[in-house]
Amino acid sequence: MNRLRNSAFREAWIKGAWTSYMATEEVDPRFADLDAWQLSSAMEAMWEGQLAAIAAIGHALPAITAATEAARSALGDHGRIVYVGAGTSGRVAVQDGAELSPTFAWPNARVCFIVAGGETAFVTSIEGAEDDVDDAVKQVKAARLTPHDVVIAVSASGTTPFTVAALQEAGSSGAVTIGVANNPGTALLEAAKFPILVETGRELIAGSTRMKAGTAQKVVLNLISSGIMLRLGRVFRGMMVNMQPTNAKLKRRAEAMVAQIAHCDAAQAAHALEQAEGEIKTAVLLALGAEKTEAETILKQCGGNLRRVLAELAKERPAKTLANKTAGPRKQGGAVEP
Repeated sequence: MNRLRNSAFREAWIKGAWTSYMATEEVDPRFADLDAWQLSSAMEAMWEGQLAAIAAIGHALPAITAATEAARSALGDHGRIVYVGAGTSGRVAVQDGAELSPTFAWPNARVCFIVAGGETAFVTSIEGAEDDVDDAVKQVKAARLTPHDVVIAVSASGTTPFTVAALQEAGSSGAVTIGVANNPGTALLEAAKFPILVETGRELIAGSTRMKAGTAQKVVLNLISSGIMLRLGRVFRGMMVNMQPTNAKLKRRAEAMVAQIAHCDAAQAAHALEQAEGEIKTAVLLALGAEKTEAETILKQCGGNLRRVLAELAKERPAKTLANKTAGPRKQGGAVEP
C-alpha cells in the first residue's frame, strides 16, 4: 500500500516524526553560537558552507548523468520538463525552469510547474501547502503526464508530503521521474526512478535549507537542464545557438555567434540573421552560402543539431563546402569543423 495514502503514516509525517533523522534539520554544534560571532567570521563560515555544498555534488555526478540521459531519450519532440517542489525547493525549481526559454528557446508549453500552493507560492511563502497531498495528486492529474514527460522533484528533506505524493503519482503515468534530495534513505529517493542524493549535511542555521541544500539543488538542476539541452543539440561549441535575440544585447550576441561559427564579418552575420528572422542556426548556414529553404530543410532533417548539419555537409560536399561559397575573410581552409 502506498505509504502516503496511509493516514496514520501521513499524520505522523506531517507532525514531524522524521525530523530528528534529517541532518538538514539538526543544529550543527560548531555553529551553535553563530549569532554571537563577529560578522566577518560568520560570513566566512557561511561562504565555506556554500563551497561544501558544491563539493557534495561530485559524488552524485553519475546519478545526475544517468537521469539526464534518460530525460533526453524520453523527451522527443513533444515531451515536457515538469518541475515539482514546495517552499524553497519549489522556488529553486521554478527559477531553473523559467530560464529554459530565454537560454535555449525551449517552448514554454513544454515546461510545467507543480508547486505546493500554486503560482502564488512562486514569490510568496505558503509553507502549510507542503503537507497537501491531495493537491499534489490533483495537480499531477491535471498535467496529463505521458511517458515522454520528465518530472524533476526537489526536496531538501526528501520527505515533503506534497513533493513525494506528486512524484509517486507521476510515476504511475510512466513519466521519467527524477528525485533530488539532501538526506539519504528518504521517501522521495525511494519514489524516483532516478534518485539523486546530495548530502549537504547540517545547515549553519538549522533547517534553513535555502542555504547549503538550496545551493546544491540549484546546481543539480543547472546540470540536468543544461545537459538535456546539450544532448538535444541546442548548444554548439559552447554557444546558445537556439537563443532568441529579443533585445539589443542578445542581438549583438547572436551576431557574434554567427560571425564566429561561419567565419564571416559582422555585417554579413547581421544580414544573415535578418534573413533568418533571428534563427541563429539558420543564419549560420545562410552566411555559409545556403539558400534559406535549403538551410531550414537540412536543419529539420538533422533534428536542429547544427553539429550534425555541418558534418553531413562536409560528407556530401568535401570539395566544395558551403563555407567555400561565401565571400569575405576566412580562416585557413575555410570550412568549419563539425
